[in-house]
Amino acid sequence: MYYVSTRDSSRRKTASQAIVEGLSRDGGLYLPEQIPQLTMDDIQALAALSYPQRAAKLMKLYLDEFSEAELLTFAEKAYGPEKFDTPAAAPLVRTEENTFVQELWHGPTCAFKDMALQMLPYLLTASLKKTGEKKTVCILVATSGDTGKAALEGFRDVDHTKILVFYPDGGVSDIQKLQMVTQEGKNVGVCAVRGNFDDAQSGVKRIFSDAQLREELAARGYFLSSANSINWGRVLPQIVYYVSSYCDLLAQGAVREGDKINVCVPTGNFGNILAGFYAKNMGVPVAKLICASNENNVLTDFISTGTYDRNRPFYQTASPSMDILISSNLERLLSLLSGSDAAVRGYMQSLAETGKYTVSEDVFAAVRQNFACGFCTDARGAETIARMLREHDYLMDTHTAVAYTVLNDYREKTGDTALTVVESTASPFKFCTSVLSALGVTEHKKGTEVLAQLTDATGRAAPKPLASLAGRTPRFCEVEDKTAMEAVVREFLR
Repeated sequence: MYYVSTRDSSRRKTASQAIVEGLSRDGGLYLPEQIPQLTMDDIQALAALSYPQRAAKLMKLYLDEFSEAELLTFAEKAYGPEKFDTPAAAPLVRTEENTFVQELWHGPTCAFKDMALQMLPYLLTASLKKTGEKKTVCILVATSGDTGKAALEGFRDVDHTKILVFYPDGGVSDIQKLQMVTQEGKNVGVCAVRGNFDDAQSGVKRIFSDAQLREELAARGYFLSSANSINWGRVLPQIVYYVSSYCDLLAQGAVREGDKINVCVPTGNFGNILAGFYAKNMGVPVAKLICASNENNVLTDFISTGTYDRNRPFYQTASPSMDILISSNLERLLSLLSGSDAAVRGYMQSLAETGKYTVSEDVFAAVRQNFACGFCTDARGAETIARMLREHDYLMDTHTAVAYTVLNDYREKTGDTALTVVESTASPFKFCTSVLSALGVTEHKKGTEVLAQLTDATGRAAPKPLASLAGRTPRFCEVEDKTAMEAVVREFLR
């Protein structure tokens, strides 16, 4: 199977080439030329397997250069007991009669990014060998909170790799920041950027497009790649847990074969919900993908109107991993729905020049057919956190609360009571102060002491990876303007 750029379908790469390159040199994103299909018999067979076995079989459908045995070895290491605190990896928890939460945060950094970023280093290092690449890869990452730590942990001390993470100064939670700035490893670097996530993400894309910098780094023995969801190697492992959720529903008897479900996803960069769209189009019986946004509701407006317009105020919210106004992975959806690289180029050129674009009537109709949407304020999300703990004894983080609130709004508006899986993207202990405030605790302890405070308030223990942060000394304290990001890369790769 070959992979093509969203902006130039003549740029065809093998899977390993696409994973190594990360972002296409024309600025586009790689996506597979075909979407493999699953029958209900296939899904039933997967339901009897472990999570690593499911991952290997599903990823093999997209990675014909890799053997299933090779992928299973990777998956057993990525999702095994040394990394994840449950054999299920992405367990389903029933919260209400027709609602399940899929907890995607049982990995080493307590966020859903682990589901992909524990697998990506294996895929990338294997791809380097398959392509014959001898230079050292430098992974550049822009993070709105969770990707940074997950990528740092995944690539820590991996041979022939270095990783540099940029995060928005003041735009992540205290625990997220502490996770990144205390990261261990000889090949890692972290830098705060004055600005928001979009500034950091645009800076990374600008660096990738800098031909002079690429040549300079190549002469030093380096090349650049990405661990953001612009890299197909990030999106592919996420498809697995959508398929896996349906497998688990079948195994638990919660659905019968072929019953359609809805999925509600808190999303900012559109990568997570895009993986759900791929699973649906592979044959998983999904009716609606419900896109849940916080007050940075650019995706809500797009799905409602067909116009994407980033020209709006940027809000720092209690769900910072969704504080995004440029949703990069939406470009892949536009490519899938339009089937035209020329159309995608036009949309992206308009976005770069005016900050907005409007899709064709056919594309808009396809968006509306597949997606529902809604957004949630911090105040309403806090109400949901408190209510779910009080009424259902379930503690959730701020991002999951956004999704749960939007789901309830959707049901009230449409009357659709179909069984729904809510994707829970982070442990509540990553956002202690916001969760405590939602529960009525207004005075918060400093540093990692706030973890014990949330434990005292809820009776839940903090995950070990977060509890172990106590007493760690920050290694990375650099803060730079967004215009200095290229200089930071040069210094890191001296």
